[in-house]
Amino acid sequence: RARRHRLEHVEMLWPDAIEVLARLGVVASVQPAFDRLWGGASQMYAERLGRPRAETLNPFAALRRAGVALALGSDSPVTPIDPWGTVRAAVQHHVPTHRIEIEAAFDAHTRGGWWAAGEDAAGVLRPGAPATFTAWDVVGPGLPSLEPGSRLPGARRTVVRGRTVHGD
Repeated sequence: RARRHRLEHVEMLWPDAIEVLARLGVVASVQPAFDRLWGGASQMYAERLGRPRAETLNPFAALRRAGVALALGSDSPVTPIDPWGTVRAAVQHHVPTHRIEIEAAFDAHTRGGWWAAGEDAAGVLRPGAPATFTAWDVVGPGLPSLEPGSRLPGARRTVVRGRTVHGD
C-alpha cells in the first residue's frame, strides 16, 4: 500500500478484481476518453466485445465506492490531451452507473496522477512552494458545467514549478 503501485489502462475488470485492487491499495490509472470515443451501444467496444461485456468497461463509480484511488489521463497520442474533456467523459460515462461526480473526476485528474507518483503535497498552493497550476477561463464560482454540448474551459496560463510554460 505504501508504494502506491498502479495499474495502467484499468478498464476491463471483473467485480472481484475491484475488491482486490482496493484491498491492496492499487491506484487505477484510467482513460475516460476511451469510453467517450468507443463506449456506447453501437461503438467499437460493443462491436468487438458484445454489448453485455462492453457495458462493464471503465466502472469508475464502482472503483471509487470500493476505495480505489483513480488517476485520470489521456493516453496521448491515442486520444488527445483534453483535460476538461477527460473530466467530462468520467462524469458523462455511457453507462450511468459508472459515472462519478464532477468533484471526484476533477480531483482524480488534477491530483490523482501526483498521488500515484507518491507526491502527497501536490495540488496545494502555498507561499514559498514552487507552484504548478493551470488557470482556466471558467465563468462563475466552482467547477464548470460539463453537460453535453456545453463549452469547456480553455487554458489561460500554465505554470510548472514556478515557470510559465503557456500563456502570458
